[in-house]
Amino acid sequence: MSQTVLISETAGVRTITLNRPERRNALTPEMQAELIAAFNDAGDSETTRVVVLTGFGDAFCAGLDLSALQAMQHKTALELSDDTHRISRLFRTLYELPVPTIAAVNGHAIAGGTGLATICDFTFAVPTVKFGYTEVKIGFVPALVSAYLTLQIGEKRARNLLLTGRLFDAAEACSLGLVTEVVAPELLSARVEALAQMLIANSPSSLRATKELLANQNRHWLDAAIHRSMQANALSRETPDFHEGISAFLEKRKPIWS
Repeated sequence: MSQTVLISETAGVRTITLNRPERRNALTPEMQAELIAAFNDAGDSETTRVVVLTGFGDAFCAGLDLSALQAMQHKTALELSDDTHRISRLFRTLYELPVPTIAAVNGHAIAGGTGLATICDFTFAVPTVKFGYTEVKIGFVPALVSAYLTLQIGEKRARNLLLTGRLFDAAEACSLGLVTEVVAPELLSARVEALAQMLIANSPSSLRATKELLANQNRHWLDAAIHRSMQANALSRETPDFHEGISAFLEKRKPIWS
């Protein structure tokens, strides 16, 4: 039975909930694998018409878990490659899911959490949410999210977010086109349900065909971009800055870059 992901379905709306509230729903390899399986199962289901992705507790997703960061320092090149491929599959599976997806962002969504929240077809966020592609602050390269971000908001604005690594709020995310609507916390569930019912009223086969059309329009570009991103990801993990960034983060100090 899944421990890190909760799944429920009511009247065609399947809700997938990140379930590590004590760790702000931070991603572990196990959670990534469970999410991939949950997305695939939803896409194959004959009853699921809409997928809602959300987080349990006060956060949506804090990005990669501390334990996963610690483990990176001791993994082999093959193990690091497996990690990269798994995260790539996670984002691509969500992006190409044949049914409409709605992110209900109830709390902060950082790094990979920003990726999960904004790759969905629709993203609703409460006003207090902070987003951020913070990888450069700890010696990472925001490789795998960069392709989707550039596709969504254009290169100039993507450079602003990826190179600074700064946090930005739900209102700015909405102005950039990464968030569909900013919704008061007490109205979030109702707003998500209303959109889900609007989508369910449409032709299921037309929705699937439209999603496939959109995915196909971007497939060749995205294939090449993700391939380059995975190479950049692998190369970055061999640098002194990568190891210094992780060490500094774990030791709660400022990094000393080479």
